[in-house]
Amino acid sequence: MGETETAGQPEAQQTISARSVRLAASAFNIGNLVALSPGLMVMPLVLLAEPAGVTLIVTFILMVVPPILWFGLSMVVYAIVRHHPEPRVGHYAQLAAYRFYGALGVVIPVGTFFGTDWRLWIITGGLCALVIVPWSIIDLVRIRREQWQDLELPQPEQGEHHA
Repeated sequence: MGETETAGQPEAQQTISARSVRLAASAFNIGNLVALSPGLMVMPLVLLAEPAGVTLIVTFILMVVPPILWFGLSMVVYAIVRHHPEPRVGHYAQLAAYRFYGALGVVIPVGTFFGTDWRLWIITGGLCALVIVPWSIIDLVRIRREQWQDLELPQPEQGEHHA
């Protein structure tokens, strides 16, 4: 923590490292990739090998559970990073959230007509991944290339509350 002097009185400051700021900007995109990766890895197995029994159940769990868990966790991540003191962090989180929630939002109305035809569900998941994965990678590259700087934030004084 650094200190600066304002009108003769030292003011405590909190420093957020540039690395931490960059990680916050990357968080939602990383979550998108982590959530979709297990499904993308088993998708060819399901489509080409047509597994049965326990293997089919395990592959569907790998395809469905991580995105559902990320859906819930992503709301927390979004709430934390969207109003970050560095506005670019919120911007990248908002773009990643639009893609993720938009793609998953299509699955419900479209999937209503699929019934138990698992191939249609897998194809829809693949189409969602085609939207989310490349753009998440592009954003991560953009985030990596940007110049991030340490942020110095003033500490609120004792008894002072900020909403």
